[in-house]
Amino acid sequence: MGDWSHNQAVKHCIIATLLVFLVALNLAADKKPFDPPRATHAKTYPAHESHDDEKVSVAIDPFDLADKAAIFRVNYKENGLLPIRVIISNDGDKPVMLSDLSIEFITVNRRKLEPADKDDLYRRLARSGKPPGPGKPNPLPIPLPKRGQKPAVSNETMAEIDAAQFYTFPVEPHSIHSGFVFFDISGIDNPEAGAHVYLSGMKVDGKELFYFDISLEKYLSYQPGK
Repeated sequence: MGDWSHNQAVKHCIIATLLVFLVALNLAADKKPFDPPRATHAKTYPAHESHDDEKVSVAIDPFDLADKAAIFRVNYKENGLLPIRVIISNDGDKPVMLSDLSIEFITVNRRKLEPADKDDLYRRLARSGKPPGPGKPNPLPIPLPKRGQKPAVSNETMAEIDAAQFYTFPVEPHSIHSGFVFFDISGIDNPEAGAHVYLSGMKVDGKELFYFDISLEKYLSYQPGK
Protein backbone atom coordinates (compact mmCIF):
# COMPACT_ATOMS: atom_id res chain seq x y z
CA MET A 1 0.00 0.00 0.00
CA GLY A 2 2.87 2.32 0.82
CA ASP A 3 4.37 2.03 -2.67
CA TRP A 4 0.94 2.56 -4.28
CA SER A 5 0.29 5.69 -2.23
CA HIS A 6 3.75 6.98 -3.06
CA ASN A 7 3.24 6.37 -6.79
CA GLN A 8 -0.15 8.13 -6.69
CA ALA A 9 1.38 11.10 -4.91
CA VAL A 10 4.13 11.32 -7.52
CA LYS A 11 1.56 11.21 -10.34
CA HIS A 12 -0.50 13.96 -8.71
CA CYS A 13 2.62 16.06 -8.27
CA ILE A 14 3.56 15.61 -11.94
CA ILE A 15 0.03 16.51 -13.08
CA ALA A 16 -0.01 19.61 -10.87
CA THR A 17 3.38 20.68 -12.20
CA LEU A 18 2.19 20.26 -15.80
CA LEU A 19 -0.95 22.29 -15.08
CA VAL A 20 1.11 25.10 -13.57
CA PHE A 21 3.43 24.99 -16.58
CA LEU A 22 0.51 25.22 -19.05
CA VAL A 23 -1.03 28.13 -17.16
CA ALA A 24 2.33 29.89 -17.18
CA LEU A 25 2.62 29.36 -20.94
CA ASN A 26 -0.83 30.85 -21.50
CA LEU A 27 0.02 33.86 -19.36
CA ALA A 28 3.28 34.31 -21.22
CA ALA A 29 1.42 34.20 -24.53
CA ASP A 30 -0.94 36.92 -23.30
CA LYS A 31 2.03 39.06 -22.22
CA LYS A 32 4.21 38.68 -25.30
CA PRO A 33 6.24 41.82 -25.95
CA PHE A 34 5.22 44.37 -28.55
CA ASP A 35 6.63 43.25 -31.88
CA PRO A 36 5.86 45.55 -34.85
CA PRO A 37 6.74 44.60 -38.42
CA ARG A 38 10.27 45.49 -39.46
CA ALA A 39 10.57 49.01 -40.81
CA THR A 40 11.88 49.32 -44.37
CA HIS A 41 13.43 52.31 -46.12
CA ALA A 42 11.24 55.41 -45.90
CA LYS A 43 11.01 55.57 -49.69
CA THR A 44 9.07 52.28 -49.73
CA TYR A 45 6.04 53.84 -47.99
CA PRO A 46 3.31 55.71 -49.91
CA ALA A 47 3.43 58.81 -47.68
CA HIS A 48 7.05 59.88 -47.73
CA GLU A 49 9.29 62.77 -48.65
CA SER A 50 12.94 62.54 -49.69
CA HIS A 51 15.61 65.20 -49.53
CA ASP A 52 18.17 63.61 -51.83
CA ASP A 53 20.62 66.49 -51.44
CA GLU A 54 20.56 65.99 -47.65
CA LYS A 55 20.37 62.19 -48.02
CA VAL A 56 17.46 61.89 -45.60
CA SER A 57 13.98 60.46 -46.22
CA VAL A 58 10.98 60.44 -43.89
CA ALA A 59 7.80 58.38 -44.11
CA ILE A 60 4.62 58.34 -42.07
CA ASP A 61 2.48 55.22 -41.87
CA PRO A 62 -0.88 55.46 -40.05
CA PHE A 63 -2.03 52.31 -38.27
CA ASP A 64 -5.68 53.17 -38.71
CA LEU A 65 -7.14 49.96 -40.15
CA ALA A 66 -8.05 46.92 -38.09
CA ASP A 67 -5.56 44.58 -39.77
CA LYS A 68 -2.65 46.95 -39.19
CA ALA A 69 -3.75 47.95 -35.69
CA ALA A 70 -3.88 44.27 -34.70
CA ILE A 71 -0.20 44.52 -33.74
CA PHE A 72 -1.33 46.42 -30.62
CA ARG A 73 -3.03 44.88 -27.59
CA VAL A 74 -4.91 48.16 -27.08
CA ASN A 75 -7.61 49.48 -29.43
CA TYR A 76 -6.33 53.03 -29.69
CA LYS A 77 -8.92 54.04 -32.28
CA GLU A 78 -11.74 53.30 -29.84
CA ASN A 79 -10.06 55.70 -27.45
CA GLY A 80 -9.81 58.54 -29.95
CA LEU A 81 -6.13 58.02 -30.69
CA LEU A 82 -4.39 57.61 -34.04
CA PRO A 83 -1.07 55.70 -34.01
CA ILE A 84 1.30 56.85 -36.74
CA ARG A 85 4.62 55.20 -37.41
CA VAL A 86 7.44 57.58 -38.26
CA ILE A 87 10.30 56.15 -40.32
CA ILE A 88 13.52 58.10 -40.89
CA SER A 89 16.16 56.79 -43.30
CA ASN A 90 19.64 58.26 -43.23
CA ASP A 91 21.57 57.54 -46.42
CA GLY A 92 24.38 59.90 -45.50
CA ASP A 93 27.71 59.36 -43.80
CA LYS A 94 26.94 61.40 -40.67
CA PRO A 95 24.33 60.87 -37.92
CA VAL A 96 21.06 62.78 -38.03
CA MET A 97 20.35 64.30 -34.63
CA LEU A 98 16.74 64.34 -33.43
CA SER A 99 17.06 66.05 -30.04
CA ASP A 100 15.23 69.14 -31.39
CA LEU A 101 12.76 67.23 -33.54
CA SER A 102 9.23 68.62 -33.73
CA ILE A 103 6.30 66.59 -35.13
CA GLU A 104 2.90 68.13 -35.81
CA PHE A 105 -0.29 66.67 -37.26
CA ILE A 106 -2.03 69.46 -39.18
CA THR A 107 -5.68 68.83 -40.03
CA VAL A 108 -7.47 70.06 -43.14
CA ASN A 109 -8.80 72.92 -41.02
CA ARG A 110 -5.22 73.89 -40.02
CA ARG A 111 -5.64 72.62 -36.50
CA LYS A 112 -2.23 71.65 -35.14
CA LEU A 113 -1.91 68.55 -32.98
CA GLU A 114 1.18 67.47 -31.09
CA PRO A 115 1.90 63.83 -30.21
CA ALA A 116 0.40 62.66 -26.93
CA ASP A 117 3.02 61.89 -24.31
CA LYS A 118 2.93 58.79 -22.16
CA ASP A 119 0.94 60.42 -19.35
CA ASP A 120 -1.64 61.63 -21.88
CA LEU A 121 -2.00 58.09 -23.19
CA TYR A 122 -2.35 56.61 -19.70
CA ARG A 123 -5.06 59.13 -18.83
CA ARG A 124 -6.98 58.50 -22.03
CA LEU A 125 -6.78 54.72 -21.79
CA ALA A 126 -7.83 54.83 -18.12
CA ARG A 127 -11.21 56.09 -19.25
CA SER A 128 -13.66 53.28 -19.97
CA GLY A 129 -16.15 55.46 -21.80
CA LYS A 130 -16.16 56.59 -25.39
CA PRO A 131 -14.07 59.53 -26.55
CA PRO A 132 -15.87 62.89 -26.68
CA GLY A 133 -17.94 63.64 -29.72
CA PRO A 134 -17.63 66.72 -31.96
CA GLY A 135 -17.86 69.93 -30.00
CA LYS A 136 -17.31 68.27 -26.65
CA PRO A 137 -14.33 69.28 -24.53
CA ASN A 138 -11.28 67.08 -24.37
CA PRO A 139 -11.21 65.34 -20.95
CA LEU A 140 -7.43 65.68 -20.65
CA PRO A 141 -5.86 66.20 -18.28
CA ILE A 142 -7.39 64.17 -15.50
CA PRO A 143 -5.56 63.33 -12.28
CA LEU A 144 -2.95 60.58 -12.37
CA PRO A 145 -3.14 57.85 -9.71
CA LYS A 146 -1.53 58.84 -6.44
CA ARG A 147 1.44 56.95 -5.05
CA GLY A 148 0.32 53.59 -3.72
CA GLN A 149 -2.81 53.47 -5.86
CA LYS A 150 -3.30 50.74 -8.46
CA PRO A 151 -2.22 51.96 -11.93
CA ALA A 152 -5.13 53.02 -14.12
CA VAL A 153 -3.79 50.93 -17.00
CA SER A 154 -2.16 47.51 -16.91
CA ASN A 155 1.57 46.93 -16.79
CA GLU A 156 1.30 45.21 -20.17
CA THR A 157 -0.32 48.30 -21.71
CA MET A 158 2.33 50.57 -20.22
CA ALA A 159 5.04 48.25 -21.56
CA GLU A 160 3.49 48.35 -25.04
CA ILE A 161 3.32 52.14 -25.04
CA ASP A 162 6.93 52.32 -23.89
CA ALA A 163 8.12 49.87 -26.55
CA ALA A 164 6.13 51.52 -29.36
CA GLN A 165 7.28 55.09 -28.72
CA PHE A 166 9.29 57.03 -31.26
CA TYR A 167 12.41 58.02 -29.35
CA THR A 168 14.64 60.84 -30.51
CA PHE A 169 17.79 58.78 -30.75
CA PRO A 170 20.32 59.79 -33.43
CA VAL A 171 19.79 58.12 -36.78
CA GLU A 172 23.15 56.56 -37.51
CA PRO A 173 24.65 56.71 -41.03
CA HIS A 174 23.05 54.34 -43.54
CA SER A 175 20.41 53.19 -41.09
CA ILE A 176 16.67 53.38 -40.39
CA HIS A 177 15.02 54.63 -37.22
CA SER A 178 11.32 54.21 -36.52
CA GLY A 179 8.68 54.32 -33.81
CA PHE A 180 5.11 55.39 -33.13
CA VAL A 181 3.58 58.71 -32.21
CA PHE A 182 -0.04 58.92 -31.06
CA PHE A 183 -2.33 61.82 -31.90
CA ASP A 184 -5.54 62.66 -30.05
CA ILE A 185 -8.06 62.85 -32.90
CA SER A 186 -11.21 62.63 -30.75
CA GLY A 187 -14.01 64.79 -32.09
CA ILE A 188 -12.39 65.11 -35.54
CA ASP A 189 -14.28 63.58 -38.45
CA ASN A 190 -12.01 61.93 -41.04
CA PRO A 191 -8.81 63.27 -39.43
CA GLU A 192 -6.52 61.99 -42.20
CA ALA A 193 -8.37 63.59 -45.11
CA GLY A 194 -6.46 66.65 -46.24
CA ALA A 195 -4.06 66.39 -43.29
CA HIS A 196 -0.29 66.77 -43.22
CA VAL A 197 2.44 65.67 -40.85
CA TYR A 198 5.08 68.36 -40.46
CA LEU A 199 8.54 67.49 -39.14
CA SER A 200 11.31 69.97 -38.39
CA GLY A 201 14.39 70.30 -36.20
CA MET A 202 16.52 67.47 -37.58
CA LYS A 203 20.20 68.37 -37.70
CA VAL A 204 23.45 67.13 -39.20
CA ASP A 205 26.69 68.61 -37.85
CA GLY A 206 24.63 71.22 -36.00
CA LYS A 207 22.95 72.44 -39.21
CA GLU A 208 19.18 72.10 -39.36
CA LEU A 209 17.77 70.19 -42.31
CA PHE A 210 14.96 71.52 -44.43
CA TYR A 211 11.56 70.64 -42.96
CA PHE A 212 9.45 67.68 -44.13
CA ASP A 213 5.78 68.26 -44.96
CA ILE A 214 4.12 64.93 -45.76
CA SER A 215 0.56 64.75 -47.03
CA LEU A 216 -1.63 61.96 -45.70
CA GLU A 217 -3.51 62.01 -49.00
CA LYS A 218 -0.53 60.07 -50.41
CA TYR A 219 -1.41 57.31 -47.96
CA LEU A 220 -5.18 57.48 -48.47
CA SER A 221 -5.00 57.45 -52.26
CA TYR A 222 -2.30 54.79 -52.57
CA GLN A 223 -3.29 51.80 -54.72
CA PRO A 224 -0.74 48.95 -54.83
CA GLY A 225 0.27 47.97 -58.34
CA LYS A 226 -0.74 51.25 -59.93
